[in-house]
Amino acid sequence: MKNLFDINDKVIAVTGAVGVLAGGTAKYLQQQGAFVVYLDLFQDKVDETVADAKAISDKCCGFACNVLDQAALDEVYDKIMATCGRIDVLINGAGGNMPGATIGPDQDVFDLKMEDYSKVLDLNLKGTVMPTMTFAKAFKAQGSGCVVNFSSMSAPQALTRVLGYSNAKAAIDNFTRWMATEMALKYGDKIRVNAIAPGFFISHQNRALLTNEDGSFTERGQQVINNTPFRRFGEQEEVYGTIHYLISDAASFVTGTVAPVDGGFSCFSGV
Repeated sequence: MKNLFDINDKVIAVTGAVGVLAGGTAKYLQQQGAFVVYLDLFQDKVDETVADAKAISDKCCGFACNVLDQAALDEVYDKIMATCGRIDVLINGAGGNMPGATIGPDQDVFDLKMEDYSKVLDLNLKGTVMPTMTFAKAFKAQGSGCVVNFSSMSAPQALTRVLGYSNAKAAIDNFTRWMATEMALKYGDKIRVNAIAPGFFISHQNRALLTNEDGSFTERGQQVINNTPFRRFGEQEEVYGTIHYLISDAASFVTGTVAPVDGGFSCFSGV
């Protein structure tokens, strides 16, 4: 019987591949036999990541790429096609936040810095739209392909403080559904677009927000735990399986979905 989860030799491009969740996912998928293209902003960081990935297998390469620079995206697209001949999967892992687009505990919404807000919208929304529009050209030509976007638990609800990030990720949900519909209607049922919505995972960016130096929870961290039925934060490897499923033939009839990976955060009322 066919292994529906087999991704051996699929060519997978991952943006934000130096980050915790996207980078960890990229290495996991390489371990499963995929050829992974590591993409991130700075060449030295990409080189370091690819050097580590070479310990897994030789089925990898990496390029510096600014996801907000169309010329850079076009150049990387051409390099991947020249190297691999095809692109089967795009994982849009690039994203992030900025202090000025966040409402601190001693601030109110009128303290929002519009310049930072615009930058966060660009990085998270345009930084997903632009790579998708670029790499999906291969899917159109091939008649097959798969996109996985990174949404967030801040998208479907008013999660306090992270206004810019939340607005951008809500737009990612809409873009995911929009592109899933457009690609299927225009180019057939072998092109799929989905997203995952991670719950709360400890990363370099949010560690100080969620935990104290002694490992105990901050007030914010405790609020998250109180609203997570699993009563813990996620481990990064707990994202990998959902993405593996979404890019495999096991999900061949799944498109336009946003899959929570959140320990129950999204379904819990808090009472």
